[in-house]
Amino acid sequence: MKPETKTILHKNTKINYTDVGKGTAVVLLHGFLENLSMWKTYIPEFSKKNRVIAIDLLGHGATECLGYIHTMEDQADMVHAVLHDLKIRKAIFIGHSMGGYVALAFAELYPENMKGLVLLNSTSRADSEERKTNRNRAIAAVKQNYTAFVRMSIGNLFSEDNRERLEEIIETVRQEALKTPLQGIVAALEGMKIRKDREVILHFAPYPMLLVLGKKDGVLNYEDSLDQIENTKVELVTFPDGHMSHIENEAELKTVLLHFLKKI
Repeated sequence: MKPETKTILHKNTKINYTDVGKGTAVVLLHGFLENLSMWKTYIPEFSKKNRVIAIDLLGHGATECLGYIHTMEDQADMVHAVLHDLKIRKAIFIGHSMGGYVALAFAELYPENMKGLVLLNSTSRADSEERKTNRNRAIAAVKQNYTAFVRMSIGNLFSEDNRERLEEIIETVRQEALKTPLQGIVAALEGMKIRKDREVILHFAPYPMLLVLGKKDGVLNYEDSLDQIENTKVELVTFPDGHMSHIENEAELKTVLLHFLKKI
């Protein structure tokens, strides 16, 4: 069954999402420079036993921009508006990278709507000063040469060992990324730069949580990522590759996520 594309208006902004299947709701949130198409091989599997909602975040995919900065709270409010429109009270959230930051903001703002949380190549921690500086550099770079910035950014998300092996797939990911408008890219970078630290959620939230990491992730330091779940009940799955576990470790990740959904 092919997911049907739907839209709602939220604050006069068109929000694009897909909705398919029946059962416990699962909300899929993509990362920076991605859109809901990143989940295309996962949705058919998940929707056999669950209702799966994949959302294009603000300024990405076919969802319009809301402003100059898209804070993680802005994104979370938008996600809440979609779920409210669908009359969904509780859901399991799976967020890749920036999608994880959005899921954490949602968890803080709407704890009563949470049934489970998967952070996929993501972190609960705020940007370090060094990372904030890099975000500012990225904003300058994308304004100067949009195409070069997007192409290079995507390549860097994969571990070096996989760049040749996955060459064709990486090019497809680049083509999708190049659909992201300049304003959407800048607004996301500004929003990620000022996001809050939400590590407390990993320590105290009452629902099941899973953290999926790549050992050679060029975006998130592996050791730092481990540190945030010390003395928590968060389940950990580690893959040997980069930031794009959903592509670099697709078969294994599907198994892990289906197992997590089945348990809840």
